[in-house]
Amino acid sequence: MKRDGRTLDHVTLETIRKMAVQRVREGERPSSVIASFGMHRCTIYGWLKAARGRGKGLRALAAKPASGRPRTLKATQEHQVFRWINGKNPRQYGFDFGLWTRQIARDLIAQRFGVTLSLASVGALLARVGLTPQKPLQRAYQRDPDAIARWQQETYPAIARQAKRDQADIYFWDESGFRADAVQGTTWGARGQTPVVSVPGQRQGISAASAVSAKGAFWFATYAGGLNGALFVTLLRRMMRGRRQPLRLIVDGLPAHKTRVVREYVDELNGKLTLHFLPGYAPDLNPDELVWSHAKRTGNARRPLLRGERLEERVAAQLSDIGKRPGLVRSFFRHPSVAYISDC
Repeated sequence: MKRDGRTLDHVTLETIRKMAVQRVREGERPSSVIASFGMHRCTIYGWLKAARGRGKGLRALAAKPASGRPRTLKATQEHQVFRWINGKNPRQYGFDFGLWTRQIARDLIAQRFGVTLSLASVGALLARVGLTPQKPLQRAYQRDPDAIARWQQETYPAIARQAKRDQADIYFWDESGFRADAVQGTTWGARGQTPVVSVPGQRQGISAASAVSAKGAFWFATYAGGLNGALFVTLLRRMMRGRRQPLRLIVDGLPAHKTRVVREYVDELNGKLTLHFLPGYAPDLNPDELVWSHAKRTGNARRPLLRGERLEERVAAQLSDIGKRPGLVRSFFRHPSVAYISDC
């Protein structure tokens, strides 16, 4: 593989030039010397010609200052800009906006360094230090980092150990809603002309609950409306029907999951079913959330309902297909946010 000398810094390239010319002067073939550095065979002849100049010698091969306008900020200052922005919030610096923009970065640089840059220069600087514009993940400010850490490091590992002793299955449960007129994908169109996608004029909505296990098992049910305690018990009865092994079911803190009727039903089963609650405001700890993300990205977002189709049938068919693909179900547990599950 040929190496492009333009990708090397000036000091390294100067050292290579001098070493190469010196080796040729000591009797090595130019083609062999330049090949040992992985560069094009013609490169060395320019170096040899420059070194033959009267009164120059190896001094002619010294690195020259780069041409062009020097950068306004020093390298240390550019790295400081990276540290200001990466993982930080503009509000921490007195701004009244929660997302970084080139204008805010420009204002911060002017405040701290007394240097005014153009927006284009700020964009180039951010790209140079490895920052790119991205859609941020949303996290509720009520999240408790300590509770999340305890769940990952203590609570869930204890549940997994006890389930192994009891020969019980562990499932993660979650609910979601689907709408026939929701188009969540993207498509191509002419600049300035928003594409139009035909959707049913009559609104259709359906709710669904599902549960997944790290072994690739999948269970689901669809229902109309919102979830309450009585409906949750009905769904649990359906899930438990015919089950032989104990079940450890991990759910979020939805009020319907904690009603008295739910507790009474769980008590009736004498340990065959146990509910465990995830920390508040931490949906990313639940791999079943990834099921809904997959379903909505690949369902109606890709093919809206046709005339006469019913949303409930479409959703049920899609979730049934997921259940027939244990490899897909197991893949949801490989996401970094739920890696703590496979660690146990």
